Amino acid sequence: MAGVMADFGNFTHAVVRAIPSSLAKEALRMNVSDVDLEKAQREHEVYVGVLKQKLGLEVIELPADESLPDCVFVEDAAVVCGDTALITRPGAESRRKETAAMQRALKELGLNIVEMSDENATLDGGDVLFTGREFFVGLSKRTNQRGAEILADAFKDYAVSTVPVTDGLHLKSFCSMGGPGLIVIGSSEPAQKALKIMQQMSDHRYDKLTVPDDIAANTIYMNLPGKGHVLLHCTPEEFPESAKVSAHTHTHTHTHTHTYR
Repeated sequence: MAGVMADFGNFTHAVVRAIPSSLAKEALRMNVSDVDLEKAQREHEVYVGVLKQKLGLEVIELPADESLPDCVFVEDAAVVCGDTALITRPGAESRRKETAAMQRALKELGLNIVEMSDENATLDGGDVLFTGREFFVGLSKRTNQRGAEILADAFKDYAVSTVPVTDGLHLKSFCSMGGPGLIVIGSSEPAQKALKIMQQMSDHRYDKLTVPDDIAANTIYMNLPGKGHVLLHCTPEEFPESAKVSAHTHTHTHTHTHTYR
């Protein structure tokens, strides 16, 4: 989970969590392919290094917890906007205890903590897209309507709209923000359908950047003090066609510094 943001204010901090060995065999996943644990850990080290050295963020590194095989996916445990941190209630029961360490870390940063205590609510941060102007919340296998309502109550300054996610795990499995007013979206039919719903529900107009691979729409946009607009995205080795598209975001509303991860 990168940054503390309000209307895409300057990003100063990032919270990460180390990968537990239990990820390889016990983590929840949509497909049955094996996880190369050593490769995953190397990639995570590179990612953390980019956040620290290249981008100059203050990185809070939480230790791995072997009893929580999915704990590396910190985005799902909290939603941060402005000076408020909403501690979520993850949709998978096995992930509920992940929020404790995240809550402690965000409290130490001086954020106002809001806990999601309603047992009828579920919310994964991976279903929450903040555009700088409003929130879109995916109603998925992991997030329900009550979770979206609690998020709307926590962030009253922003409109909150819900988007059905019928394919894939989360809303942000196929979309993210590529910059202010720019949505990066996968080219699959479910992704494009979700984008159409977001466009219809919003009072704002967004540019779109369509990438051939849905998973390559997993980008992180940051506005950094002294560095300006920065976009982290997948490497050309992973998704060559999508990387070509990302490299041309300067033809849209903003010129970005591009960082591969």
